[in-house]
Amino acid sequence: MAATLSLGSVFNNATYTSFADAVLPHTQNTFWHEFTEVSTNYVQLNYFERLWAAWYAYMGNDWLATGIMSFTMHELVYFGRSLPWIIIDQIPAMNKYKIQAQKVPSAREQWECAKLVLLTHFTVEIPQIWFFHPMAHFFGMSTSVPFPSLWSMAFQIAIFFVIEDTWHYWMHRALHWGPLYKNIHKIHHQYSAPFGMAAEYASPIEVMFLGLGTVCGPILYCAVTGDLHVLTMYAWIVLRLFQAIDAHSGYDLPFSLHHLFPYWAGADYHDVHHEKFIGNYSSSFRWWDKFMDTESSPEAVKRRREKKIAQAQARKAQ
Repeated sequence: MAATLSLGSVFNNATYTSFADAVLPHTQNTFWHEFTEVSTNYVQLNYFERLWAAWYAYMGNDWLATGIMSFTMHELVYFGRSLPWIIIDQIPAMNKYKIQAQKVPSAREQWECAKLVLLTHFTVEIPQIWFFHPMAHFFGMSTSVPFPSLWSMAFQIAIFFVIEDTWHYWMHRALHWGPLYKNIHKIHHQYSAPFGMAAEYASPIEVMFLGLGTVCGPILYCAVTGDLHVLTMYAWIVLRLFQAIDAHSGYDLPFSLHHLFPYWAGADYHDVHHEKFIGNYSSSFRWWDKFMDTESSPEAVKRRREKKIAQAQARKAQ
């Protein structure tokens, strides 16, 4: 069995006598020097595992290494995934796939959205990202190499999707209660026809509370099982961002995931929520809305109407 390289012990002679010691790399060597050292001493690791180990060795501070990598990854993925939808909005041939075809966001709307999103990222999400590492590490999260198996990662991510979807359904539904909607959630509904970047266009309070479903699920899982690798967390965050951005894209493409998996929510599902301002509260799956009868589709509305008529007729017959 391959040996496990504990990144906390790669550089164990750092001092923390000053602020600089706590926030700057604890080595005078270059990153590629550390990479060479790791490659020489841990030949069983693959290339990406060596890059990973070299990064933590170079930083000499797991908290800092994880925080910088996490925030950088989040920003690159969020805006990187939003960019294709911005481009698609400018292609007339793609308009046939737009759910609300008459509502295409302007460049000004995109820019105004980006400014608020960046504000929430730097004021709300940085603290969540920064303090995730010590919290998860306390419960046993690993940053070591080698990486966990793909099967293990897939299994855990599937659990995280279910946990987050449950949290999102109930918190999102609560945010549609009068005072909470007026004072918090209304900002997110500024765009009745959503677009990709608007996935995190929301009040900082909303971003914080809904974001807990993304972060606390893995922490809870780690607390119970003691088994979580930060790479699994990264993969989960990437997939969750893709899901949120695509659900707000405003496009129902022929290869959209819900065409293959009917219980996947997708853009067609969430677009109706923004258009009607009610129902379809779930993030990833449709089962909570179906079970709680909060679907917002013509079929669901017709079914509820027929149910009410039947109940009224039954009362009259008594």
